[in-house]
Amino acid sequence: MNRHERLSTLLDMVGQRDKIDVEKSAEELAVSPATIRRDLDHLAGRQLLTRTRGGAVASNVAYDLPLRHKAARSAPEKQRISAAAARMVERGMVIGLNGGTTSTEVGRALGTRAEFNDHSTRPALTVVTNALNIAHELAVRPTIKIVVTGGVARQHSFELTGPLANLFLDQITLDLVFLGVDAFDPVRGAYAHHEGEASTNNLMAAQARQVVVIADGGKLGGHAFAQICATAEVDLLITDAGADAKKVKAFEDEGVRVLIA
Repeated sequence: MNRHERLSTLLDMVGQRDKIDVEKSAEELAVSPATIRRDLDHLAGRQLLTRTRGGAVASNVAYDLPLRHKAARSAPEKQRISAAAARMVERGMVIGLNGGTTSTEVGRALGTRAEFNDHSTRPALTVVTNALNIAHELAVRPTIKIVVTGGVARQHSFELTGPLANLFLDQITLDLVFLGVDAFDPVRGAYAHHEGEASTNNLMAAQARQVVVIADGGKLGGHAFAQICATAEVDLLITDAGADAKKVKAFEDEGVRVLIA
């Protein structure tokens, strides 16, 4: 487990338990107590938790710890990817956005495009999302129609999942869907850490005429717990210039077009 993964795990732990102990956390993560203390000090310095004697407790922003933490990682790459994705969208389209920091950036990029904010009486764009935070940010845009899938909210990703979300998605079609993923492998396909998110994201992809995976180079070539869709179901991958060239070629060999942002 590298440092980024350990920091994210600690944030998940404090978010779920409200309070964690240095010694027990060190044992659980198989690292030294000194390492855990440094990690907790780092997170406390960013106001993502509150240090206590012998451990840490959730701060008053604990509800959004994982997203706040992840949003700070690979930020320039995510912004370039999101800008490239937003440029694909044309007026009148119906697009899908799942949850995640890169998808959130795509939503922001769409919300600030001048052609989608001309104050016409008809919606310039329809965005279907299962991410509460994306819906919240775009709901103030009068010319963007927001449709939320319904379902049960996951507190660590703000995504709605489950039968209610799937029931809704089964009734619609999308011009294109932007999929934020936890991992994308040229052989195995696109993956998410949570099986509920993977299932809902799979149906979003199935309902779209075009499937676009948005992922920074660090997510390429890996895999997570649950498959979202096979590589053959992805039309385009948008990634950053730091992506490994061999991995990029592997996707192209599998028939996936790659756009370097």
